Amino acid sequence: MLFKQGHVYIMSNQYRTTFYIGVTSDLRSRVWQHLNNNEGSAYVKKYKLFDLVYYEHFDRITDAIDREKQLKNWHHEWKVNLIKSVNPEMKDLKVEIDYQE
Repeated sequence: MLFKQGHVYIMSNQYRTTFYIGVTSDLRSRVWQHLNNNEGSAYVKKYKLFDLVYYEHFDRITDAIDREKQLKNWHHEWKVNLIKSVNPEMKDLKVEIDYQE
């Protein structure tokens, strides 16, 4: 049986003060939607959360959904620490996903 893969991801503003946590089966397309048309989240647009600062890949979309729910309940500081654990400079990772297969 094949499972749909998924990603949980975090978008942020240029000051890294506000976060949006989402889940998707196609990370590149979802980030593009947030940036380029009305299919993205209104929250992302309102707070200008246009930088991808974190993402995790899951073999099953259901695991990504569970992780999204978990992260949404975390305190802001915990999210910052998670992001910095893999992205210490909290840089925008959109270029990185452009080169993934």
